Amino acid sequence: MGVLFRIKQYFKMYIQNKYLPRIYEKAVSKTEVDKDKIIFADMHSEGIPYSMQTVYDALLRQGKKPLNYCADIGKMSALGGIKYMKNFMKDYASAGTVYICSYFLPVSSCKKRSETKVVQLWHSGGLMKKMGYDTSDDIPEYYKGNVTANYDLVTVSAPVCVPVWEKALRLPKGITKPLGIARTDLMYDEKWLADSKKLFKEAYPEAEDKKVVLYAPTFSGNAAHPECPGLDAGLELLFEKEFPEYFLIIRPHPHMRGKYQEYFDDRFSKISTERLLPETDILITDYSSILFDYSIFRKPFVLFCPDLSKYSEERGLYVDIKTFPSTVAENASELATAIKEEKWGDKEELEEFFQKYMGACDGHVTERILC
Repeated sequence: MGVLFRIKQYFKMYIQNKYLPRIYEKAVSKTEVDKDKIIFADMHSEGIPYSMQTVYDALLRQGKKPLNYCADIGKMSALGGIKYMKNFMKDYASAGTVYICSYFLPVSSCKKRSETKVVQLWHSGGLMKKMGYDTSDDIPEYYKGNVTANYDLVTVSAPVCVPVWEKALRLPKGITKPLGIARTDLMYDEKWLADSKKLFKEAYPEAEDKKVVLYAPTFSGNAAHPECPGLDAGLELLFEKEFPEYFLIIRPHPHMRGKYQEYFDDRFSKISTERLLPETDILITDYSSILFDYSIFRKPFVLFCPDLSKYSEERGLYVDIKTFPSTVAENASELATAIKEEKWGDKEELEEFFQKYMGACDGHVTERILC
């Protein structure tokens, strides 16, 4: 683990455990909770994240006026980031509800008012790679401070996820509920699906009359030093040589932008990876939770995991991915065979897979969260 990464962690600990609680306590002494005050907060997005968009839009339709504390803190100066967190704490002190969708240290930095409700929408469904306190890639063992404190509700995609979330995020019993992942409601929306088709045709006219294969891997290691073994294992060359009848789209995880800039072209900004899923015929991924979003469409997938042994040992998995209704290919040759022989699950197996890991994602998740 790099020295710079460790320094950042110690700085985060000081901010979370010392500085922010003082700001909150001072603001509490001067305010009362306003039950109609709603905050959306995220440190990794310059706008309302996709994972929170459906809830945000629903509240707007109700006439609410949520405060937007969604920003990419990585693009701020140190002083700018501190000012952003300080302002959040002042509003947090009097908020009725706060929505987040990932780790958000300020919300967990203090003993919050009981009248304030914190809702963790989370950003992924299903069960795959280890997370939270189950892996040092997320939370280093030396980190002091509870990064998941103050949650009142955590939504997950299916009942099978509940005990895993409780353990990984060290959550009290009863607050993790299989209400579904709110953002998946979009995948049942006819207008969203039609808009996605239109955007796809505009962005990829050369895909007309071809089967679309989407390669959407996650990254290995931590966010400070991300790696993507699948991109270095000959996948692109394989499709050029053996599968000219397919149209391959490569969408690495956003953390890979620095290393693989060529895949973050204009089309990356014109159409999001999520909007590609309805138009995808075959998904190739590794340990990414995009697999579970894709399962809503009950279409075939292949897992391409050249680093399976290493990843399983170092990061760890909650499930045996070889039990999934597909092939786990560990090299380009096995991937080619899987595609040529269509070695993936049938409709019944894909349905069972969806129900097990994403069964609560039925298009009405936002309604249940807000009721």
